[in-house]
Amino acid sequence: MSTTSANAPVTVIGLGPMGRAMAAAFLDRGHAVTVWNRTPSRADDLVRRGARLAPTVEEALGAAELVVLSLTDYDAVYAVLGEAPPAALKGRVLVNLTSDTPDKARTAAAWAAERGATQLTGGVLTPPSGIGDAASTTLYSGPREVFDAHRATLEVLTTPDHRGEDPGLAALLYQLNMVMFWTALTSYWQAVAMAGAHGLKAADILPLAVDALNLRQFLEFYTPRVDAGDHGGDVDRLAMGLASTEHVLHTAADAGVDTALPAAVAAVFRRGMDAGHAADSSSSLVEVLKKPETA
Repeated sequence: MSTTSANAPVTVIGLGPMGRAMAAAFLDRGHAVTVWNRTPSRADDLVRRGARLAPTVEEALGAAELVVLSLTDYDAVYAVLGEAPPAALKGRVLVNLTSDTPDKARTAAAWAAERGATQLTGGVLTPPSGIGDAASTTLYSGPREVFDAHRATLEVLTTPDHRGEDPGLAALLYQLNMVMFWTALTSYWQAVAMAGAHGLKAADILPLAVDALNLRQFLEFYTPRVDAGDHGGDVDRLAMGLASTEHVLHTAADAGVDTALPAAVAAVFRRGMDAGHAADSSSSLVEVLKKPETA
C-alpha cells in the first residue's frame, strides 16, 4: 500500500451538495479531480475550475486510486458502480461516505473486496459548508493501513477520525449522531411552530433554544450512571417526566399546531410507566427503548 502524495489524484462520484463541496475542496488544494454524476450538468462549475468530467463510471474509477462516493444510499452505490465492469474496481480505495445502515456498510465492504477494491466507510459530521474546515470531523472505519496511507488526502475534506477496523462501525456512529441531530432539530421546529401560534418569531426564542439544546451537563451526569445500570430516581423521576411531556402535548394542542412529535415522546414515557419505572429516573427509558414496542 503506497502512501499518497500531497496532491494525489482523486475521483468524486456523486455531485449533490456534499459531493460538489468535496470536489471543490480537492481542487482548492491542487488535486487532480475527476468527477462523475448521473446528471452531468451538476459538474459544470467544477469543470470550469479544472475538474475533469468522466463520461463513464469506468473512466471515473480508472482516473484515481482514491474514489470518494457521495451517493444517496447503498442501493445507489451498487447501481452506479455496477455500470462499470468488475475489473474496473480492482485496486481502488472506495471512500464510501454514503449514508446507510451498519449492516449494509459491511455487505458493501465485502462486495468491494470480491472485486479487488477496499472500502473505507465514512460518516461526515458536518454540512457541506464545513467541508475543507479542520474543525469539522469525519468518522472512518475499515483497514487502518489503508486509512493511514490516504490520511493526507482525507484531511483536505475534514479532520479524519479512524474508529476501528469494522467497516460498519463508522456507519453505526453516524446513525447514532443522526438520531440525536434530527430528533433535536425537529424538536426545535416544533417549538418554533408553537411559538408562532402565540405570535412569537424564531428569533424571539433563539436564546431559549440554544440553552435548551445544550445538553452537555445532563449527558455528562447520566452517562456513567447509565453505563452502571443505575436508574435511581434521586434526581428526576419518570412520573414527573410524563407529567411534563403531557403539559407540552396539551400546550401544542391548545395552540392548534401538529401534536405528532410531543405525542410520540409522551407515549414513550407512558411505556416506561407501564414497565414499572414510575419512581426511576427518565434514564430508565433506555431499558424500554432496547426493545421494540409491542402491539
